[in-house]
Amino acid sequence: MKKERTYTEKIHLWGAVWSVAALLVLFSVPFIFSVHYDAFPELKTLLKALSTVIAVYWTTAIIEVVTYTPMLGAGGTYLSFLSGNITNLKLPCAMNAMERANVRANSEEGEVISTISIAASSITTTVIIAVGVLLFAPVLPKILAEGSVIKPAFEYVVPALFGALGASYFAKHWKISILPIAVGIIIYIFSPSMAVGTMIFITIVVSILGALGMYKAKIIK
Repeated sequence: MKKERTYTEKIHLWGAVWSVAALLVLFSVPFIFSVHYDAFPELKTLLKALSTVIAVYWTTAIIEVVTYTPMLGAGGTYLSFLSGNITNLKLPCAMNAMERANVRANSEEGEVISTISIAASSITTTVIIAVGVLLFAPVLPKILAEGSVIKPAFEYVVPALFGALGASYFAKHWKISILPIAVGIIIYIFSPSMAVGTMIFITIVVSILGALGMYKAKIIK
């Protein structure tokens, strides 16, 4: 008798299938152009170019997987990495949805809520982008032009989003928020070009260690 797969097993199966499918689609674009124009890059030149890029991004890629998976769950992680824009959109959406539902990220309920919220976010984002492109394409160059009164507002959308989401967490857990915020500020003072994914990983580790230290010191319960 065939054993029925569990929810988690199905998530990993289909997550792997669609991840591989997405990679094939991404690689097919340059391959099709190369075939069409009969212009394949030399392997030596390609590997040299990739070695430079991989050296920059491989650490961030590993850190993001290790950092986001405990917060988003398996399903949310697969969806987020397939659809992109994790830090600016998917992560805040999932965290806010789980907080509203009063569930933990590492619970079965949190896994389901995170996956549903990220799926809804992906669909909504796609629809809004499509509508926005059609409606705002004629006026967008004027809005974003130098000297436009509205242009400065677009530069603060992401900070405003994270500020609004972070404020509620900082207010509820202000004792354990002081240390990671201070560490993040100090790091960015001396290394302002550090990748966001790396900074998130560092502040999460600092938060865990700081909370553990304060718990042992009986500063928090």
